[in-house]
Amino acid sequence: MNLVEPIIAFQSALEQIRRDLHAHPELCYEEVRTADVVAARLTEWGIPVVRGLGLTGVVGIIQNGTSKRAIGLRADMDALPMQEINSFDHASRHPGKMHACGHDGHTAMLLGAAHHLAKHRHFDGTVYLIFQPAEEGGGGARRMMDDGLFEQFPMDAVYGMHNWPGMPMGTFGVVAGPMMASSNEFRVVVKGKGCHAAQPHRGIDPVMVAVQIAQAWQTIMSREKNPLDTAVLSITQIHAGSATNVIPDEAVLIGTVRTFTTPVLDLIEQRMGEIARHCAAGFNATVDFQFKRNYPPLVNHARETGYAVEAMSAVVGADKVNANTEPTMGAEDFAFMLQEKPGCYVFIGNGEGEHRAGGHGLGPCQLHNASYDFNDSLLPIGASYWVRLAEMRLAPV
Repeated sequence: MNLVEPIIAFQSALEQIRRDLHAHPELCYEEVRTADVVAARLTEWGIPVVRGLGLTGVVGIIQNGTSKRAIGLRADMDALPMQEINSFDHASRHPGKMHACGHDGHTAMLLGAAHHLAKHRHFDGTVYLIFQPAEEGGGGARRMMDDGLFEQFPMDAVYGMHNWPGMPMGTFGVVAGPMMASSNEFRVVVKGKGCHAAQPHRGIDPVMVAVQIAQAWQTIMSREKNPLDTAVLSITQIHAGSATNVIPDEAVLIGTVRTFTTPVLDLIEQRMGEIARHCAAGFNATVDFQFKRNYPPLVNHARETGYAVEAMSAVVGADKVNANTEPTMGAEDFAFMLQEKPGCYVFIGNGEGEHRAGGHGLGPCQLHNASYDFNDSLLPIGASYWVRLAEMRLAPV
């Protein structure tokens, strides 16, 4: 492993920052303290700071030389609305809020890179440090872009990184093309006619209509989309009724759809609505069909993925970089940035949880789990990757 030596020496300071952030989690668009910590550190290291994009976002600017080239490095800052069950010293001090996805570590890794890049500046161009709010469902990337991120800070490419439990510490994973899925949700209200359960002929049973719709939807996946196109349609909630002897007026279906491409998503959304409406009509019921597109598919650009692989290999060795990582049906709002700019998003291995000290919960060290904790051993690895990537992409010509 070829880590940046000054970052290794700075690791204990990064651990303190990371654990402080973990102890003080803030939800999407509430990252005021976190943004204050980030801005204070960047200012202390002589890095100009711009605040307010995406409400609580922070952008640091490191320039050197005369080149007009520029890249963006992005870390997310928000926590999740979860109750942490860990009891170690840096466990969450805010009930119902927890850094269960490692954004505290992502922020600390980018701060580690910022400290080194500002001090040594072995590059020619501009590095924009993007500390983004509200990744967990709030669309903070889109919000920063709407506020002029790429207009105010013109960059040639943008890069992101996420820790990945289950991947060994000291390894990286990436794939060119689709790497994470689109995230979409639906809510369908089937409207029938309530009646006594002993006299079903006097009503229109929305429960049975909902069952028919649920079953028919699966034929979209098995008979309408190309079998080679990956997609998931999951009904995660069904709500209806309040008594054993009452057929209700309504039944509700709620769930999620995930795809790697927009055309497949277009097909699924269209056919879900058509099937729901026609199926309901066949039973003299009606439906209110709502489909919400949250995050688009995350698609890595081939050229920028090559740069990322080169930088990761320089840090951990080519044998520790999987450039054909299996895509995941999870979603990530960095996808919005990749729709506007060339770039690449990578996974950095967080291990199996062996790093956790006493006081952790009994659950697995998995993302969005109440026993999760970021692996501090990643801090110099991730920071070194950011530094090598910046130095390679902005190498003097």
